[in-house]
Amino acid sequence: MNGFRHFFKSFMLWELLVGMRLTGRYLFKRKVTVQYPEEKTPMSPRFRGLHALRRYPNGEERCIACKLCEAVCPALAITIDSEVREDGSRRTTRYDIDLVKCIFCGFCEESCPVDSIVETRIHEYHGEKRGDLYMTKEKLLAVGDKWEAQIAADRAEDARYR
Repeated sequence: MNGFRHFFKSFMLWELLVGMRLTGRYLFKRKVTVQYPEEKTPMSPRFRGLHALRRYPNGEERCIACKLCEAVCPALAITIDSEVREDGSRRTTRYDIDLVKCIFCGFCEESCPVDSIVETRIHEYHGEKRGDLYMTKEKLLAVGDKWEAQIAADRAEDARYR
């Protein structure tokens, strides 16, 4: 009897009819598709996007080359070289992040004692070649300079919840 039922269902294309019934059920319901460039979906406050290096209000870069972010990065995506300046402070000469390797975990941001490296809310970036996703110190500082107002607002809001 079970074999006959299986034969009948396969002969009558039962799975196809079940699928068509499901399609028909949703055919005339309201669509939930977002037309992306024109419409934006809400973004989580914990979203981690493109990296940026911040500066102090006087224009000096914040990074003190402690290399904690390089040490804590699980993907080994951060490379830092540093030198000591005449005044005795240490600053970076090279700060590179390979976004192809990066897993956007946020450990670099959490480990930074001076809030220098941050992950912004920017998610609309791309690279046509691998080299386009290799962020140098100059590129990171440019992102930080351009989006400093947004970054500062996000930091102030984060501080309210801590």
